[in-house]
This record gives sequence, structure tokens and C-alpha cells, in this order.
Amino acid sequence: MGKVFDRIDDKLRAFITEQPMFFVGTAPSVGGHVNVSPKGYRDTFAVLDDHTVAYLDLFGSGSETIAHLRDNGRITVMFCSFTRTTRILRLFGAGRVVRPDSHEFDTLRGHFGTGHTGIRSVVTISVDRIADSCGWSVPKLDLVEERSVLDEAHTRRTDADFARRIAGDNATSIDGLPALEPDHPVPSTVWRAGQDAGTEVTAIAGSDRLPR
Repeated sequence: MGKVFDRIDDKLRAFITEQPMFFVGTAPSVGGHVNVSPKGYRDTFAVLDDHTVAYLDLFGSGSETIAHLRDNGRITVMFCSFTRTTRILRLFGAGRVVRPDSHEFDTLRGHFGTGHTGIRSVVTISVDRIADSCGWSVPKLDLVEERSVLDEAHTRRTDADFARRIAGDNATSIDGLPALEPDHPVPSTVWRAGQDAGTEVTAIAGSDRLPR
């Protein structure tokens, strides 16, 4: 039987940390399309406190989640165990997008691996319902490795490429809801782990990521 929790305790934090991926679900307020996005890279998700989580959002071919959060803020994050021990954990709440040129981003970035080359934003979520379920029909799978394809693809893209994406397929959702703003920062302005400390960036400074 599933259980509802009053907070993200140490056991739930451990379960979250063990999962190599998670899923994000959002939807527009009226009509439109429900979106579900799979997210990889273990170092892109963090539990900030007992009722707050966040993840590092990387550039992609669409921006449904950002558009839906700007529309209504509703979001569900799902973690699913593919190991011998079955479990599904869902975090329901209200999300918002933190731009990389904001002071808040600077305070959050230490929770993530900032070596990723296509950083778009951080999504923070105030969690109001925490519930698990059995997951008995989910297959048992073995993790071979994380894919580096996305980071590698972002490395090859220029500022002009990202600017076209910001003004193009990241500007609105597939239903026409506004997503990225025209002046959204390109990834080259975001400080990343491994950069020379003297490299000029847009007001993003600080230490490398902290242990999760």
C-alpha cells in the first residue's frame, strides 16, 4: 500500500539520491497538452529542505515545463526504482524558474554539478504532497552508464545557436504559452566547474558544487 509522508526525511532523501533519473509532469491551465519529461544526470537534483527540492534545468529542443510553470506553477516529480526493491515516489507541488543571471541562482548553484555545458535555469519546487506506491509492475533494469550526449552536443553549440533556440523553439510551448524570455542568458555566461577562476561571466561566482 502507498503511504503519504509529512516531509522529505532522511530515508526519502537516500532513496532520491540513489535514483539515476527522474520524471517531471506539468500541464497548462486550460486545454493544451500534458507534458512528461525524463531527466538524467544524478548531480542535477537536490533536496534543499524537508519541503523544497530543485533541479538544474538544461537546454533542450522544447520548453514545456518552463511554459507550464509560468502559466500555473503546478508540477509533479516522480522517482521510480528499477532495482530489485520496487518503489515509486511522487513529489507534488508548486514550481518556479530561476534564471542563471539572478542572485538566487548564485545561491542555488552550489547544490548541483555545474560542469554541464547547457545550463538553462534552476527549477525550484515547494512540495505540498509526498507519496509513494509499490511500483510492482516496473521492470528491473541495470544501469550501464549515464549518457554524455547532451553535454557533448551543448559543447559544440555557439552562442548564436543558443540565441536562435531561445528565440525559437524555447520561446513558447507547443500550445503557444510563453516560455523563455528574449533576453534569457546563453550558457556561456554561466560559470561552470572547470573554468578558469578569472573567466568573465555574468555575475555567477562561488565555489564548485557541494556534496549532495
